[in-house]
Formats: sequence, structure tokens, C-alpha cells
Amino acid sequence: MIKTVLITGAAGFLGSHLCDLFILKNYRVIGVDNLITGDLRNLKHLKHHKRFKFINDDINDNFLIDEKIHFILHFASIASPYFYLKFPLKTLKTGSVGTENILKIALKNKARILIASTSEVYGDPLEHPQNEDYFGNVNPIGERSVYDESKRFMESITMAYKRIYNLEVRIARIFNTYGPRMKSNDGRALPKFMTQALSSKDITVYGDGKQTRSFCYVDDLVDGIYKLLFSKHDHPINLGNPEEISVIEFANEIIELVGNKNKIIFKDLPENDPLKRRPDISKAMKILNWKPFTNRKKGLIKTLEHFKKI
Repeated sequence: MIKTVLITGAAGFLGSHLCDLFILKNYRVIGVDNLITGDLRNLKHLKHHKRFKFINDDINDNFLIDEKIHFILHFASIASPYFYLKFPLKTLKTGSVGTENILKIALKNKARILIASTSEVYGDPLEHPQNEDYFGNVNPIGERSVYDESKRFMESITMAYKRIYNLEVRIARIFNTYGPRMKSNDGRALPKFMTQALSSKDITVYGDGKQTRSFCYVDDLVDGIYKLLFSKHDHPINLGNPEEISVIEFANEIIELVGNKNKIIFKDLPENDPLKRRPDISKAMKILNWKPFTNRKKGLIKTLEHFKKI
């Protein structure tokens, strides 16, 4: 019997790659997205696939589904700074009301559910690298809190459903991920640097550029998600690339890759912007037998081709 996977946020960057993976693995995929930040062009190649169905709906608005669901991947989220600052209440609602609606569907179907949490639950970390036992350093009332706290609440309510209803849950704490299908205007470092470099504009770096990030290529990330879904691990687990790089170094890598002689300009660091970001993936390596393999330069070349097209 072909089993059915429900993927929320299906038209987004990560959601669309997950649709591809589960179609490849011979599942039936139902994708749902309200398209507030998702893009149907990410799914156009699946439009007529016999095992794919797309629903344009909002999971916050009494979302229901009558079909039998075996697995759920909950990736609906306004995840980029530009958009969650533009839609703060929608961001909070998706992490709370929307998440409970999806948990209820999982409960009704006795389906295993994997939720997409984030490294942002660690805030501006006081421990480095970050492991799953660290509780974080998050400002609950800052501008970024609409995203950070929506994800922290998402984890909390998911674990409550596990404890109260014995629901099968998986929690992925996803660190910076990049690759084709990223939006050019989402405010994150890589899309911003690539679009500025390709347009021969100055590269905007916030602060002194010494803050660090760790970038994981999308193919590696979705492989980790797949392995987590089918593991027995029901507590949060970090998924990301532990190779750390400063933002200024990363900007220079992209300038060199593009081949334009862009100038770097500096602007004030946004409120509560993390100064360090690096995952401890020892649990993922041990429990899932997973680690990222894609060389950053190779991943950046593939991603650059995407940005050249758009």
C-alpha cells in the first residue's frame, strides 16, 4: 500500500524539496500552502504527477483533511526576517494555532508528525556550539521574538501532545540551510549577498561581520529530515552543518564566486541578531547516522545558478 505524507509549507524552499524527496521515495504527497511566502513555481514540475496533490489553504483557519494520512511534515512557517517582521501576528499564529490544527490531524490519523523547529530557539547563544540540552538566550519581546517564540511554542505544544496523547512526534532543529528555490528578497545573508553581487551592488554586512553562521546544503538537510522521521528519536535534534564561517568571510566567498568586484558596506547589527551559530550534531551522527557531505563551494555554485535564473 502506498502511504500518504502531508507536507505543510509545501511551496516553500524546504517544503518543495521535501515533496520531491517523498515522491522519489514512492509516497503519495499532499502539499498544503497558503502561498503567503511560498511559490507555486517550486512545485510546477509536480503539477500533473499522479501521486501529488496540492491544496491552497491556510492551516490557521480550521484546516481539515478527510483523507487518511500516515506521516506529517509540518514546515508551514514564515521563516525569513523580511517576512516575519512584515507579518508578525501571522508568524505567531502559524506556530501556535496552525501547529495545533496539524497536531489534531496527526492525532485523528494516528500519524507520525515531524515539526520543523529552528536554531533560533537558542537565540543569541551563551553556549557554543549549541547542543540540544541548551535552553537558549531569547528575548521574548524583541522584534525577532515573533519567529523565535513561535518555534519555541511549537516545540512545547508538540511535546505536550506526545505526553498527553502518546502521539508519535519528531522535532528537527534546523540551522541555516541554502540551495535552489530560495527567495531573493527574504532578508537572509545568502540570498541578499548573491542578489547584490549579481546586480553589481554593494554587499551589505551588518555589524562588523565577525558574527558566525553555519550553512547546510538543502540536499543534506532533507536527507537528515527523512532519517529523523523514520528514527525512534522523539526529542529535539540538531540538523545543520557544523562548519562555521564568519559573515564577512562568507560575503567575500560569494563575491569571488560571482566574479564582480563588489564593495562591502557595513550597517548596524539588528536587535538580538545572533553573534554565533554552530550546531553540535553529535546526536544526529550517533542516532541517525547522518552528517552533511556537500562541499560549501559546490553547494554555492548550484545555488548561484538558481539566482542567475531568477
